[in-house]
Amino acid sequence: MANYIHVPDEAPAVPKIDVTLDENDYRSGALRLIKELRPFWKPSEVKMKFFTDGITNKLLGCYVGGVMQDVVLVRIYGNKTELFVDRENEVKSFRTLHAHRCAPRLYCTFNNGLCYEFLQGQALEPEHIRSLPTSRLIARQLAKYHAIHAHNGWVPQSDLWLTMGKYFALVPKFFQDPEMNMRLNSEVPSRRRLREEMVWMQQSLSVLGSPVVLCHNDLLCKNIIYNQQGENVKFIDYEYAGYNYQAYDIGNHFNEFAGLNEVDYSHYPERSLQLQWLHSYLEAYKEHKGQGSEVTETEVEVLYVQVNRFSLASHFFWGLWALIQAAFSTIDFDFLGYAVLRFSQYFKMKPEVAALNFPE
Repeated sequence: MANYIHVPDEAPAVPKIDVTLDENDYRSGALRLIKELRPFWKPSEVKMKFFTDGITNKLLGCYVGGVMQDVVLVRIYGNKTELFVDRENEVKSFRTLHAHRCAPRLYCTFNNGLCYEFLQGQALEPEHIRSLPTSRLIARQLAKYHAIHAHNGWVPQSDLWLTMGKYFALVPKFFQDPEMNMRLNSEVPSRRRLREEMVWMQQSLSVLGSPVVLCHNDLLCKNIIYNQQGENVKFIDYEYAGYNYQAYDIGNHFNEFAGLNEVDYSHYPERSLQLQWLHSYLEAYKEHKGQGSEVTETEVEVLYVQVNRFSLASHFFWGLWALIQAAFSTIDFDFLGYAVLRFSQYFKMKPEVAALNFPE
């Protein structure tokens, strides 16, 4: 979902190191990267810790000493993820967001991954993003992202429908595993039905007037780092970042209130919480855009309708994504079950949110 991301001239250059990491025998490759990035670290003293939260890639923390202070994060791309993640665009997003103080420093890329700065803080849980003080911090930080202006007054376009079309073309028609194949045919909507829904979404959502802004596009709780000392939040993981509809990014985040490992859509934020969240967001967004900070009830109501309608596109997007992952990923996660959950929620929510109208 890039369309065109301009990396500011002052952004530091990012070297490419010719190393390929084997996710099952990673130490020797990781040490070659560390030798370039931290030449003063003794290889025998380098400790490595795997983080297990991600379901797209594998993440390794490298450090020396007893405390994880200066940590180099090494991310190994998941199997075949280049099919649906634009890695060049990810690096551009990373560098652009770092230049605007919205992201950690990107140290280097290598053949099947990248290395970047560790952000001190706590990765959030679903109950945190549902709490009012934290949700306000998240709303204001997302507004800061969305206010990063396009280069030289260029008007960005969203790649959402194009990307969704690419994902649809990558969805497997069958699985080798007989049980998975049976589930695909009995629990997942038919290709014809999915195609019809994509047409309906593009026709009904792209006319809602949601501005196209620089979006994170994957704001689940584990991608939000809370720093207690600074009382702020930062977002990590920019694989899906790029220009997209403002309302999609927010609707996608609201869908994540349900969690990931034990998904429960009864936690989708109720109207009153959404209105508070959207008010905080619009205040900060207008401040960053130099439009004052006064927010009208009508502005909040309009955004509410746009966000809830676009939350459908988020369910659909990750449903397609999960079907592709079910075919290729080596990560231990029930991607097919997750796809079924997302499509089920899409069809459950559709009548309710399609009926929402803008205020008179």
